[in-house]
Amino acid sequence: MVARKFMMQANNLTKTFSVVVLLCLSVVNFSAFAAPQIQTWKTGNGAKVMFVPATEIPMLDIRIVFDAGSARDAGLSGLALLTNGLLAEGAAGKTSNEIAQAFESVGAQLDNTAARDMALVGVRSLTESRYLTVALETLKQVLTQPDFPQVAYVRELKRMKLAVKARQQSPSAIAGEAFNKAIFGDHPYASPTSGSEQSLEKMTLAAIRAFYKKYYVANNATVVIVGNVERWQAEEIVKALVSVLPAGEKAPALPEVKALTQAKEIVIDYPSAQTHIFVGQPGVKRGDEDYFTLYLANHPFGGSGFSSRLVEVIRQEHGLVYSVYSYFSPMRETGVFAMGMQTKNEQTQQALSLLRQELANYVENGPEKEELAASMSNVTGGFPLKIDSNSKLLRYIAMIGFYDLPINYLETFIGNIKNVDMKKINETLKRRIHPDKMVTVIVGKQ
Repeated sequence: MVARKFMMQANNLTKTFSVVVLLCLSVVNFSAFAAPQIQTWKTGNGAKVMFVPATEIPMLDIRIVFDAGSARDAGLSGLALLTNGLLAEGAAGKTSNEIAQAFESVGAQLDNTAARDMALVGVRSLTESRYLTVALETLKQVLTQPDFPQVAYVRELKRMKLAVKARQQSPSAIAGEAFNKAIFGDHPYASPTSGSEQSLEKMTLAAIRAFYKKYYVANNATVVIVGNVERWQAEEIVKALVSVLPAGEKAPALPEVKALTQAKEIVIDYPSAQTHIFVGQPGVKRGDEDYFTLYLANHPFGGSGFSSRLVEVIRQEHGLVYSVYSYFSPMRETGVFAMGMQTKNEQTQQALSLLRQELANYVENGPEKEELAASMSNVTGGFPLKIDSNSKLLRYIAMIGFYDLPINYLETFIGNIKNVDMKKINETLKRRIHPDKMVTVIVGKQ
């Protein structure tokens, strides 16, 4: 008993010391942190441009983001991902190998993918003219002159079908898809980004060409440039890349995500050694007035890794799981608030009971003062590291532009976090998180 009391006192001293150190580091980082100044303009055909000069290294990062993610699949899930994936499989008469060799010959890297909200195409290149000219010309061909060759379409469609079958053998993937469906219902966010068996059987090359024609247009694009070029050079680069895109129209607004009205539990029997569990509800969207409060509130609960409350209680005290976590996934419309964990089949109900108990307690009482202080220090002190490279900065600025966030988002981020206090967290948790209306998905051997 004496030993346990001594250990508790030692742990408290350690936590207190850590909080003090983190607070000091936070002050240092905050005082030294200077957010980059973002320059913006619009092209003649309607594309939004965001530019940050970065002269430290002779590199240039470009990303063109379109409102052309899987939320625009219109019932044919996998369409956005397949369309984007085929851009570099043949363009301007060049084969995929020729396109790849063109980028490799100048040390440039192509980047293209599609998620729920957005699709993107971009490149990283050296800024020396003999390298950059080739990289930009090849990117322009991929972006504006895709051939969508039949052979590549058949090959990639087959690969996606195989990936669907592989997901059907993964309890984690099964749980994730069931969770999204239960959370989003008939909203476009509910469908799997990479397609389903039914949608991929209905897929056509004509649908892909139509999707590209509709969404890969200037009015639906945000161009982001970060690198060692001057403003006039950035303007010329943007003009070269997107001036030939048709103006088109901006994608229409998505429907709102409906709030849950009652709790729902989905149990899927699967012959696995562990049970995969997701619990959650609709959370926040980008630009939500409660975003910073909920972001900080989640950090000590389940968003800070091994120092989170969920890990401390469910993993360390009870030994029921290896990992347990929680997160908010904000999107153009309301994304999910999710808690996830894996546990032995026979421990499922015990682990789930503890998870629900911790959530209810946290919503009712909020974090401890020490937890909040440590999280505040960790978030504010670590934020400068999130934009300490051109590629990281590119991703953040693309997010700011795509979601129409305030242009001073980076500059005010630390201040917005510091404005969150215990009272605001407690009020917001009670108003936004509803333990009695959660979706629970359980996949494992019953």
